[in-house]
Amino acid sequence: MSDDVTPIVWLREHDTKQPLLVLDESDSVGVALRALKPGERANGVEVLQRIPKGHKMSLTGVDEGDPIYRYAQSIGIAGRYIGAGEHVHTDNLKFIDTEDERIADVDNSAVVPHCTDTFDGYHRRDGRVGTRNFIAVISSVNCSATAAHSIANAFDQSTLSDYPNIDGIAAFTHGTGCGLADSGEGFDNLQRVFAGLATHPNVGGVLFVGLGCETSQVQSVLSINRMQEGPLLRTLNIQSAGGHRKTIEAGVRVVQDMLSEVNAYSRQAAPASHLSLALQCGGSDSWSGITANPALGYAADKLIHQGGTAVLAETPEIYGAEHLLMRRAVSVECANDVAERIQWWRDYVAKNNGSLDNNPSPGNKLGGLTTILEKSLGAIAKGGTTPLVRVARYADRVTDKGLVFMDSPGYDPASVTGQIATGCNLVAFTTGRGSTFGSKPAPCLKIATNTDMYSQMSEDMDINAGTIVSDGESIADVGERIYQRLLAIASGKQSFSEQHGLGDNEFVPWQIGATM
Repeated sequence: MSDDVTPIVWLREHDTKQPLLVLDESDSVGVALRALKPGERANGVEVLQRIPKGHKMSLTGVDEGDPIYRYAQSIGIAGRYIGAGEHVHTDNLKFIDTEDERIADVDNSAVVPHCTDTFDGYHRRDGRVGTRNFIAVISSVNCSATAAHSIANAFDQSTLSDYPNIDGIAAFTHGTGCGLADSGEGFDNLQRVFAGLATHPNVGGVLFVGLGCETSQVQSVLSINRMQEGPLLRTLNIQSAGGHRKTIEAGVRVVQDMLSEVNAYSRQAAPASHLSLALQCGGSDSWSGITANPALGYAADKLIHQGGTAVLAETPEIYGAEHLLMRRAVSVECANDVAERIQWWRDYVAKNNGSLDNNPSPGNKLGGLTTILEKSLGAIAKGGTTPLVRVARYADRVTDKGLVFMDSPGYDPASVTGQIATGCNLVAFTTGRGSTFGSKPAPCLKIATNTDMYSQMSEDMDINAGTIVSDGESIADVGERIYQRLLAIASGKQSFSEQHGLGDNEFVPWQIGATM
C-alpha cells in the first residue's frame, strides 16, 4: 500500500455502540445504523419519529430556512422547523441552488507516477493495451441494428472454441443515427462514440453496418476520424449489399475473415499505467458516500500513482459538490471548465422544464438520499484525492494520465458508453440499491455499498464495501481489495456481470437535440 495514497475519509472513527453514524462534528444529522423507534435515545437524543435504517435524524433543532449539514457540507435547507430527533427527508429537507465558485488561483501539481504493478493484456499496434479482445459489429443507425445483432449472434461459444483469445463477437446497436442534424452537439457526440469504440484497445476487429441513407454515414465516421478501412476495419451498407439477408451473410463472412488475425493477439504483461478506469455509481443510497465511493476513490488514487487514468463522469451528480473538484484542478482553466459544464447543465434542464434536483431517483430516496446536493457529495468521493488534470467532452478520447472528468448525464448506460469511448478499458460501478449493470467491451466490477444488499445479491456483486460499516473494515483495506480485483479482471478474470452475459444492451450514446 503506497504511502502516497490517502483516502477520502468521510467516515471517521465512530462509537459502534451508538445507533447514529455522525460523519463530522459540524453535521446537523446522523445516519441510522439500524431502524430507530420513537421514544428510544440515539447518541443522546430522544428519537421522535421512526427512522429507517440508512436515513437521517436531526441531532439538533434547525429553524426553517437554515442549512442542514452532512459531510460538513450543506445538503439543503430546512423546509420548516425541524426538532432534534426528527426524521430528515423529503418532507422537510429542501433543495437550494448553489452558487458557482469561480477559482481565482490554483496551484496543484499532477501526480508523479511510480509504476511497479502489472497486468496481462492485449498489446495493440498503436501502443495501447486492452483488457479484453472483442470483434465489434457496430450499427451506424437504428435501421441496421437487427442486421448487426444477427451477424454477431452467428458466432456462439462453440463457434469460437478454436479462437480462445477472442472474448466474443459483440453487437453495438442504438436508437439513433438518423432524424438528427448533421452537425452540432448531438451529431458530434455520436461520431466520437463510434470512433472511440472502433479504435478501443479492447477491440481487435470492427465491422460497421449501415443502412445507406442515414444521416450518420459510416464513411463520414471514418473520414472525420482519419480511419482507414483494412482487414480489421470493414464496412457494409444494407442498401448497397442487396438487402437485409445478403448483408447478414456478407457480415458473417467478414467476421470469419477476421477471426484468425484477432485471435493472434495474446495476453502479455503490461504496466498498470495502461489502465484507464471508468468510475460509476448507480442505484445509490445513503451508504454510497460513506463506504463504496471513498473505497473506489482510494483504488483510483492507487491506479493514478501507478501512472494510470481514472475518468469521473455524471455531471448532474457532482452538482453541489463541484467546488470540491474545482479546488483540485491543476489550472484555473481546468477549474473553470468544471463551472462551465455545470452552467451548461443548468441551462439544459431549464430548457427542458426540469431541475437538477430531479436527479435523485425514487430508489435513491428509499435508500436515504434526499437532495442532489447530498447525492453529489457522496458521488464525488469516487474521484479520490489526486489533482484534476482535464475536463473532457462526452466520449472525447483521453490520453491524459491522472484524474479526468468527462461531461455526461447521470444516466448510467449513456455515461458509461461515453467513458468507454474515451478509452476506458475497465469500469468500476458502486451501487447501494443493487443495480445489475454490465458493459462491453470493457468489463464492469460491481461494488456493494452495504452488507444487507450484498447478502441479498451476492451473485451480482463482486466486492462488498459495506464491511466498512458492518465489520469496521477500513476504507484503505477495502480500496486495496478493489484495486487488486481490478488488476485481476484486467488480466482476464471475469466479473459477475460478464458471467451473466450483461453488456449487449447497455451501449447507449447520449442523444442531444431535436429528433426530426
